[in-house]
Amino acid sequence: MKDILTVITANREARGWTEYQLAERSGLPQSTISSWYRKNMIPTVPSLEKICHAFGITLSQLFAEGESPVSLTESQAELMDRWARLDEKQQAVIFQLLDIM
Repeated sequence: MKDILTVITANREARGWTEYQLAERSGLPQSTISSWYRKNMIPTVPSLEKICHAFGITLSQLFAEGESPVSLTESQAELMDRWARLDEKQQAVIFQLLDIM
């Protein structure tokens, strides 16, 4: 079985986020996230959904085995990585720009 805390940490570190930044972006209290690691707890499904939303991925992507759960071109993967680093306001601006185009 996949160690979900290791997966969360890898996703967080890949984005250069601290636990505090993950808490802000997911809407979860930092104390909750910290307690998962201190107590080696498995997050609830609703918490995992919030974490996935913050990362810009699905639950199935979070639990997928292997390096790449989805087949993307190099440019698509880069776009997704950049998208995941944007906050909600920045994402809204991108959507507005796309609507204009």
